[in-house]
Amino acid sequence: MNDIDAIAVFLKVAELGSFSGAARQLGMPNATVSAAVSELEQDLGTRLLQRTTRRVQMTQEGEAFFGRSREVLEQVESLRGMFRSGGVDVTGRLRVDMPVGLATDLVLPHLDTFMARHPQLLVDLGSADRRVDVVRDGYDCVLRVGTLSDSNLVARHLGDFRLINCASPAYLARHGQPNNLDDLARHRLVHYDSALAGSAPCWEWLDGEETRRLPMPGALTVNSTAAYRAACLAGLGIIQAPEAGLRPLLAEGRLVEVLPQWPAAPMPLSFLYPSRRHVPARTRLFMDWVAELLAPWL
Repeated sequence: MNDIDAIAVFLKVAELGSFSGAARQLGMPNATVSAAVSELEQDLGTRLLQRTTRRVQMTQEGEAFFGRSREVLEQVESLRGMFRSGGVDVTGRLRVDMPVGLATDLVLPHLDTFMARHPQLLVDLGSADRRVDVVRDGYDCVLRVGTLSDSNLVARHLGDFRLINCASPAYLARHGQPNNLDDLARHRLVHYDSALAGSAPCWEWLDGEETRRLPMPGALTVNSTAAYRAACLAGLGIIQAPEAGLRPLLAEGRLVEVLPQWPAAPMPLSFLYPSRRHVPARTRLFMDWVAELLAPWL
């Protein structure tokens, strides 16, 4: 293994605090990862990682080397990309995560176009309605809908999804068509709560620049976007969700938009990734492609 590859292995072990975790993400045997770090330490004449039965952590020398070696890899990546034409020869494994609705409705139906442009690239796409740890879990980037919490990650805002209010024809046949906010007293929401933490269902709408909330009945609470949509289709209540994923169902008549004059505030769509300076070409190309793909919806 050459020095650059060994440094990349060290960085992954240091980031995850685990030899076995680094081996899984790099697609290498544990012994190869351990040998690469040991040989690097021998070449440098110092110990970079302190190994115990329970954890791996950087020594003082390891922390100093970690920062400088990141800079070296950034420069190498930049040099490698100098003469690439459109990223055609990008290789390696791209690890991304996004909400399941975005993946199934908007990205996966067109992903073959991106992969045809970069046939040497392998893609790991996670899609679950849970927050992954970008650094610890080894993701190159994640796509997030909604307001972002403060973090050390870099955010790239792509735009805002328009939200609409929908119900099924069967639900409206039973409960009637709401014509104003007062009518919502005899309706019910399907409530989305990602943590099932007992939050109260409410109707949200944008009043000028301020979000207003009206408490509403909601017999069903779900924690996944797939269940949220399925519950609406089953006639269990009204939902407020991005138009991008619902337009085909509206066109087919399986869902009906209600109270269009009282929509919820648009939801931001953003990429998150670990470093502003060291963005691998594969990550940058994927983010650019997704931004172009979703632009008509934002």
